[in-house]
Formats: sequence, C-alpha cells, structure tokens
Amino acid sequence: MTSYKELGLVNTKDMFAKAMKGGYAIPAFNFNNMEQMQAIIMACVEAKSPVILQVSKGARAYANPNILRNMARGAVEYAHELGCDIPIVLHLDHGPNFEVCKDCIDNGFSSVMIDGSALPYDENVELTKKVVEYAHKYDVTVEAELGVLGGVEDDVSAEESKYTKPEEVIDFTSKTGCDSLAISIGTSHGRCKFTPEQCTRTADGVLIPPPLAFNVLEAIEKKLPGFPIVLHGSSSVPVEYVKIIEQYGGKIPDSVGIPEEQLRKAAKSAVCKINIDSDGRLAMTAAIRKHLAEHPGDFDPRQYLTPAREELKKMYMHKCVDVLGSAGHALD
Repeated sequence: MTSYKELGLVNTKDMFAKAMKGGYAIPAFNFNNMEQMQAIIMACVEAKSPVILQVSKGARAYANPNILRNMARGAVEYAHELGCDIPIVLHLDHGPNFEVCKDCIDNGFSSVMIDGSALPYDENVELTKKVVEYAHKYDVTVEAELGVLGGVEDDVSAEESKYTKPEEVIDFTSKTGCDSLAISIGTSHGRCKFTPEQCTRTADGVLIPPPLAFNVLEAIEKKLPGFPIVLHGSSSVPVEYVKIIEQYGGKIPDSVGIPEEQLRKAAKSAVCKINIDSDGRLAMTAAIRKHLAEHPGDFDPRQYLTPAREELKKMYMHKCVDVLGSAGHALD
C-alpha cells in the first residue's frame, strides 16, 4: 500500500474549509496524460492556486495506475521545482464501486468520489458509508453524490438530470459520514450540456443555456450550513475553441456549457470544488488541429503538443484567476 502522504499530496479537508471561508472554489481539473498534468501544475503554480488533480476510472485505465501514482509524485516535485509548493490532491472522479475506490486509496489517492447516485437512496447510503469507513482509516477524504447529472463523460452517462432533493441531504450526510457532497442543480457532463431546445439562440447562432437552480443550492446550504458542496459537469465549453475545432475539420455541433459568471456566483457560496474536464479536451484539440493544419509537415508529437500544452495552461490560469477565485490562495 502507498499512502498519499508519501507522495507529498494532501486531502481536501483543510483545502475546502479555507475555500468556504474565503469565498472561492478549488479547481478540480481532469487529466489523462503528461501534457495535461504539466499544464495544470504550471498554471496553478503561476496563479498560486491549490488544485485537485482529478482522474476518472477511464483515465486511470488509459494511463495505468502505477504511472498515475508516479505522475502525482512528479506533480508535487514539479511544483516545487517551479518555485511554489501548492497543495495538490489526487482525486478519483466518479468511482463506480467500493473495489475501485479501495484500489485508489491503496495506491496513493488522497481523495475519492463514490458515485452511487444512480442507485436507490438506501443503497447509495450503504455503499457510500462502506467507502467512507475504509477511506477514513487512512485519512482519505470522500465525496459522495445525491441527484443525477445528465450528459455523457467517460463511463458516466444519464439521459436526464434529477435535481438533488434538499430534504434528503441531512439524512444522507449524517448516515454516510462523507466529507463533501456533489449535487445536481443543472450542470451536466460532456460538451453538450443542454439540448438546443432547452436553450435560447442568439442572432449569430450561439446557444444560451438555462440558468442553474440556485434556489436548490440555497436550500441545501440552509440544511447543511458549512458543509462542502461540489459541482460536477462545470465546463463552460468556450465558443472560441468550438469554432477553431470546426474551422479545422472537426464536427461538434450544438456544443454548449455553463456560463462562467454562474460558476463564479456558485464559487462564492458553499460550493468549494468545481469540476472541469471538457474545457481541457476542447482547448487541447483546438490547438492540435490548428497547428497541424498550419504546419502539415510536422509529425513530431512535441511540435503540436507544445502549443496544446500552452493553450491548456492559458485556459487553466483563466479558470483560477477569473472564474473560481482560487488564485493567490495556495499558501493560505
């Protein structure tokens, strides 16, 4: 067994307490490869932001658990090399069962999410409690989920969202002992977070999504004062990246995300962790497509992955500074 403390990582407990007190949210950036990890650390060191390196079950299978563990160790050492020992969490995103969560805990993860949201309520409680009891033996923090997010991302999919019921949150958190709670208030997985029918369309064809259900968030905050809340599916799906991808041969119609001003509003509340995955995919793909179209003779991966990494860093910096408000809080 490898403890996350041996890797130089931290869990989310102090991180979330400081975020709630300071009125900002911790970025939870999903990554699959070295370039994404490098860009995240470069951006968060420069912004002096704490960060959650987030790994889905699919990303873990893609990158290999042993490599991921050592990448997390490398991330900590890389931040030190860049001049700022920012707090770094390695987090399992959407753990599907106890076995996967346990394996992550045993292999250096400092935080895990157990997603029993698709199960009947009592089964979700039972599964979450089992993960919590194991994780807390090793000082690993646990995120759980109530409500269902729509959309598709990796192995997680649902045809429609179901808002979290505020009347259930006290019972759920007290029975499970979870450390944070992911809720559903209208965010969604993937690059198409809403159907065109759910949106209004501007004169130039841009889709404007419906607002998040802040009334549900406020009701949950009243039920659970001071309890850390998490938002999944919170990429903003920047129009400029969509346009670049389609300009250079891609086809990703009806792409629409969560407006950044709504995420900033959420970050000032009890929401202290905001998940961003699709924006990283879009930024990287846009930069690679553009570079290869403009430099058709390039075939060395470093030639197109370097500008992709730079674009990722730029996007992650923007999220820390302008959206989540986490910049400058790494050394709080």
